[in-house]
Amino acid sequence: MKCNEVTELFSDYLAGNLDEAAQAEMQAHFASCSSCRQEAESLSALWQKLGALPEQQPSDAMRARFYAALAAYQQGLSKARSAPGWRETFSGWLEHWWPRQPVFQFGLALLFLGVGSFLGNRISVEENRNREISQMRDEVHNMRQLVTLSLLQQQSPSERLRGVSWSYRVGEPDAEVLSALLETLNHDPNVNVRLAAVDAFSRFSDQPAVRQGLIESLSKQRSPLIQIALIDLLIERRERLAVETFRQLKENELIDNAVRQRIEWGMQQLQ
Repeated sequence: MKCNEVTELFSDYLAGNLDEAAQAEMQAHFASCSSCRQEAESLSALWQKLGALPEQQPSDAMRARFYAALAAYQQGLSKARSAPGWRETFSGWLEHWWPRQPVFQFGLALLFLGVGSFLGNRISVEENRNREISQMRDEVHNMRQLVTLSLLQQQSPSERLRGVSWSYRVGEPDAEVLSALLETLNHDPNVNVRLAAVDAFSRFSDQPAVRQGLIESLSKQRSPLIQIALIDLLIERRERLAVETFRQLKENELIDNAVRQRIEWGMQQLQ
């Protein structure tokens, strides 16, 4: 199980909704991945805090709605008594069931109020938990994007490689992260970092803006490794708009022979 698969299952893992096999895979991954283990521990602590939220008391508005519903129910009983046929029988049964003494009526009303308050409180707590979980996911998403942007700006190539790797953990990166990755692909002095950026873009190449950026990047590259990696990615995505860039690159006398052969093969694939 990979890190991105584990992070998608965090909420089900904390809620205990995973089967035994998935639970075992998660724990095995935590044993070998300190980053995911620390993130899971942090989310677990937040989950426990959510469970400790105080219960809310029913409001006056809820009490008023209950008595309004009770009055409507009693009005329905009154109409049922005057109905012909089976309705008369049903009305008699309700009349027999509903207590005549005011004390018992009041007690039954309090019982309904208690049940309504309990259900309303449970619904309110569940809504608050869902809201907190949604906010927690947004915070984790934003944190991953900030880490990615920060690492991509480091001086060390290994740190920039980590930044590209962190982009895999961002499910739906915003325009700033995509722009930073494209800047890395176009201008990073380290070939390995640029190759890693090409691999990262393979996850986001379904976006038209990303595809256009990859086509433009191909004409800027001077490394045959990067050129071939971009050509393969564009062909894999069946990007016909890249044909013109392929043609221009092929006519360049300084182009590497291996790249030229790859272009010729790619143009046949796209035709």
